[in-house]
Amino acid sequence: MEEKSKEISERLLDYGIEIIRLTIGLNKTMIGRHIAKQLLRSGTSAGANYEEACGAESRADFIHKLQIVLKELRESLYWLRLIQKSQILKNKNLDEVIDETKQLSNIIAKSVITAKNKK
Repeated sequence: MEEKSKEISERLLDYGIEIIRLTIGLNKTMIGRHIAKQLLRSGTSAGANYEEACGAESRADFIHKLQIVLKELRESLYWLRLIQKSQILKNKNLDEVIDETKQLSNIIAKSVITAKNKK
């Protein structure tokens, strides 16, 4: 794995850890549990799918798996914004994790474009 891939891999791992910590703090209500499950699934699968992309069998497979990473990050962004707007985590500032979600999404989106343009 090249250095850039390792850096992204580490960022996605740290991101997954932050998502885990955040979901632990969600209310133990039906709504909190629902949102926590959705965010936990999408937020942690981004890194796992990135690792799969790094071991892709072809360029098409690589692009497809990166697109899944992007999809999961976009879903995570939705859940984070929902938590922020609904204020169900009153004492938690989500600006940093939302910013990291956007940064990671931009990196992956650019990687998809680059991979598609390489012939």
